[in-house]
Amino acid sequence: MANKLFQQARKFVEEAVSEDHDQEQTMEIAKNALSSAYANSTEAEQVQLRELQNKLESK
Repeated sequence: MANKLFQQARKFVEEAVSEDHDQEQTMEIAKNALSSAYANSTEAEQVQLRELQNKLESK
């Protein structure tokens, strides 16, 4: 079974780094999704989530 929170976090981060409009709101949504997913993910997913967070912070 796939981790839906993980999938949502990945989707929101991709949207945040690719969109130019409503960026502040999109960034906040992505950060919240990452936080929720991290608390409910496996160790391997946490590694990927940290990579997504780094991608988001470097935008």
